[in-house]
Amino acid sequence: MSSDKNYLEYVLEQLSELEDISYRSMMGEYILYYKGRIFGGIYDDRFLVKPTKTAAAMMPEAARELPYEGAKEMLLVENIDDREFLKELITAMADELPPPKKKTK
Repeated sequence: MSSDKNYLEYVLEQLSELEDISYRSMMGEYILYYKGRIFGGIYDDRFLVKPTKTAAAMMPEAARELPYEGAKEMLLVENIDDREFLKELITAMADELPPPKKKTK
């Protein structure tokens, strides 16, 4: 099942206080980036983030879900209406995210 673009737009609006948020469409789903680093995505109209130590500590009760079959578990963000929490979550996770891979030509 693909994610609805309206849901993506809602999540992006909730993240609008953060600078340098971007996304890429991939097979009907959306990969989310902060400062060029993948922090999560929209999968089947669910906002999922990587299970970094910080994210797990900030959302201890968060469900761990698979974005798609064969993928690693991610944390389900249910409180997407709280912009301040989302800003704190993503900025706190940033240092734990791997840097973007260098593109080879």
